[in-house]
Amino acid sequence: MSGADPSPTTVSSPASELAVALAAMKAAQRKHGTPSFDERIRSLDRLERALLGRKTAIVAAVSRDFGSRSPHETLAGEVFVVRSAIEHAKANLGVWMEPEERDVAWVYLPARAQVIPQPLGVVGIISPWNYPVQLALSPLVSAVAAGNRVMIKPSELVPETTRMLCEIVGEAFAPDEVSVALGGPEVGEAFSRLPFDHLLFTGSTRVGKLVMRAASENLVPVTLELGGKSPAILGLDGAVRTAAERIIVGKLFSVGQTCIAPDYAMVPAPARDAFVAECMTAVARMYPTLRDNPDYSAILTEAHLARLHGLVDDARALGARVVELNPAGEAFDGTRKMAPVLVLDATEEMLVLKEEIFGPILPILTYRALDEAIAYVNDRPRPLALYYFGRSRGAIERILAETVSGGVTLNETLLHLVQDDLPFGGVGQSGMGQYHGREGFETFTKKKPVFRQGRVGARRLMHPPYGRTANGLLRLLIGK
Repeated sequence: MSGADPSPTTVSSPASELAVALAAMKAAQRKHGTPSFDERIRSLDRLERALLGRKTAIVAAVSRDFGSRSPHETLAGEVFVVRSAIEHAKANLGVWMEPEERDVAWVYLPARAQVIPQPLGVVGIISPWNYPVQLALSPLVSAVAAGNRVMIKPSELVPETTRMLCEIVGEAFAPDEVSVALGGPEVGEAFSRLPFDHLLFTGSTRVGKLVMRAASENLVPVTLELGGKSPAILGLDGAVRTAAERIIVGKLFSVGQTCIAPDYAMVPAPARDAFVAECMTAVARMYPTLRDNPDYSAILTEAHLARLHGLVDDARALGARVVELNPAGEAFDGTRKMAPVLVLDATEEMLVLKEEIFGPILPILTYRALDEAIAYVNDRPRPLALYYFGRSRGAIERILAETVSGGVTLNETLLHLVQDDLPFGGVGQSGMGQYHGREGFETFTKKKPVFRQGRVGARRLMHPPYGRTANGLLRLLIGK
């Protein structure tokens, strides 16, 4: 990381140093054993204090990395989400840690069967640039609640925020409890090859495949939080104004640099022009200016910005109608800001319908019957999120039953992500595994089955040498 001085909780990260850091954590895990409930609560308390004590510094650091990032988006999408996850974990940890009693068949009575949750050991977390605090610390909350030690590899594209992460981790944890590995793609590759007890990666599908391949060398189980093209569908009975406004909010939160942002909208053909008009109205109301508006964020890098402009240029060249939503008619020279864009009449050869957009571009497709919209979604890789706007119970049940996605929000966007008691994760090309809440605790836990034999039991009747008693018992159990 440019300009960062390694602290006791950071590893400057050649492969050999990463391996040494992991070995030290595994040794500490063996030496100290499973942390108690009280120890885990204290760890979560320290993490919360360290996070909240730097909330102003986090806002500034993220904004420096992005060039401009809405302070409200950082506080809501980063600090609040992590704090909420911590509070939820503390409130429920006692229940999650309880052994679970299981039934024992009568023939084995009076034995007992239980499932006992046990920490996996040392967990690796590879976090991305788009929500650099949330997507590093939210899985950390789950892993620490489950009693694990953790190594984090943040994105090299957000050096200022990574410095904040190092400070937070350094205040809250000892070096052999949680550490941060610093460096670029070569460090990320070495990190993904380490023999962790579990590895969680958040990022692109392309890199996710590489991470999974590297982890497979050590048979490390992986959770992949990826992305894809998440649809927002306006139902035949949906309220056009409400849907347009809420889809625009979801699309323009961090200007679309969100893995669950609505990637494209599907609207009934007769409602398309009204939907476009309502999108224009919503943008003008929420963002009357863009260039110097602190509520409207920038694109992370020039390369990302150039890619987004390339998507628009490609669509325009192939015949799409491009509608720029720039209420004040501003120029953005010298900034990394980009006005929202609607893409109409898009066709399948256009990149905006092939690639995950990850920016303020919204293709608007039309359909005439719900069957058509469902078929369009199902003919493509399964999305990380799906949004549906409408009130018909029958249509909602069809959407829920006939499509497969990582998560669903009805009549709103994004909000399933921030429900602490709902799991979060993709399916197929959008990811595998899940975390958040109890599911996060369980992702980083070995649910160990334990059978406790009683002093007596029918099982002893089945020991050799077999005879009349065993024959009678088998007839009773499985018939003649």
